[in-house]
Amino acid sequence: MLVLGYMGIILTGALLLMLPISSRERIFTPFIDTLFTSASATCVTGLVVYDTFTHWSIFGQLVILTLIEIGGLGFMSMAIVIITFTSRKVGFSQRMLMQESIAAPQVGGMVRMARLVIGGSLALEAAGALILATRFIPDLGFARGVYNAVFHSVSAFCNAGYDVLGRAQFGGERSSLTYFNRDPRVLLTVALLIIVGGLGFFVWDDIKTNRLRFRKYRLHSKLVLTTTAFLIAAGTLMILVFEYNAPAFKGMGFFAKLMNAFFQAVTPRTAGFNSVNVTALRESTLFLTIILMLIGGSPGSTAGGVKTTTFAMLVLNVMTVSKKSRTLNAFHRRIDDGVLRSAATITSIYIFLFIFAAMTISAVDGFPILKSLFEAASAIGTVGLSMGITGGLGTLSKLILTFLMYFGRVGCLTILYAIRTKSGAELSKSPLERIAVG
Repeated sequence: MLVLGYMGIILTGALLLMLPISSRERIFTPFIDTLFTSASATCVTGLVVYDTFTHWSIFGQLVILTLIEIGGLGFMSMAIVIITFTSRKVGFSQRMLMQESIAAPQVGGMVRMARLVIGGSLALEAAGALILATRFIPDLGFARGVYNAVFHSVSAFCNAGYDVLGRAQFGGERSSLTYFNRDPRVLLTVALLIIVGGLGFFVWDDIKTNRLRFRKYRLHSKLVLTTTAFLIAAGTLMILVFEYNAPAFKGMGFFAKLMNAFFQAVTPRTAGFNSVNVTALRESTLFLTIILMLIGGSPGSTAGGVKTTTFAMLVLNVMTVSKKSRTLNAFHRRIDDGVLRSAATITSIYIFLFIFAAMTISAVDGFPILKSLFEAASAIGTVGLSMGITGGLGTLSKLILTFLMYFGRVGCLTILYAIRTKSGAELSKSPLERIAVG
């Protein structure tokens, strides 16, 4: 249901975006481009073949915004809330689908969780829009200012990275949030929306229940919060060091450099906004960004990537092996070995698809391998950052990236479970034999 559900939403969005009413010029947009755009919006990625403001009409932009909201919050969450509003009973199958879609540990409490997801998300998006409106209204007028504030608040919270602030409204060659790279009100608001949206709805529930009493949090929440804090702090410090005297941060004071380093460390966590020119970044920063894009956000959130908990499992395994220990432990809790196997499986498949896609794009369209790696990581991590090659991709490369975005949003294990042909139950075990590794 999850695999086919997202596929149906993407195809519906593609057909709507093909209509002349969706474009400013009232023309039919080619299906391959609308399919790419719909997949990018539904999978909350943000890669675009057309500038969102200049090509799409208000109707087209609203279609994209709706796809972002559905993709970010999950169509099963919305379906369960709608069912409860109609006074119908939520069945066990719907609860199981909801559990799978937000990576919850148990089926119980899914109706309450769905209400938290929808209600909490709308409240946070409204708060973000209110803050952004105080900055956009003076520049764009009331109606356009409010529209821009709502659009970018939803896009940031859902980790989509779509913007309608580009060249046409502010002139020059500026795009995304580069016009506001010295404005803490915009950058910090968007960054906080990205972080909160990427924590995961299960972590929200833990924080809502236990407030600031970290010791009472579940192990999942502890790993998500500590890993997220580490990645943001380490990413900010490294980008600040790499770019301090580089062209991307030219003319900025220390606070502005620190703020933009922080923002550029947050946005690869599957958001896709940029406050500086990505092509002006040093290769070391670009490679760090690729790593952050592949890691992504947390399970059950609006973010993509292999997820923070997967990354944490791999790090914990290294520590466990170095100590010659037999079990994974974190925060005085033992972790089941099956979790590590799942983490290794997810990471292996992501890396294989990421490298294969990048090599294919480079070979077919002739782009440098670094740009191709960046584009592939952005797609499979559902990020949306680009080094400016998306519009020049051929049909095959667009289809590859469309699949990567879909794969990154639906999830590796969900797709594997959907296509398996038989149960994995073991009735017997083969003889044990050791092999040498490393």
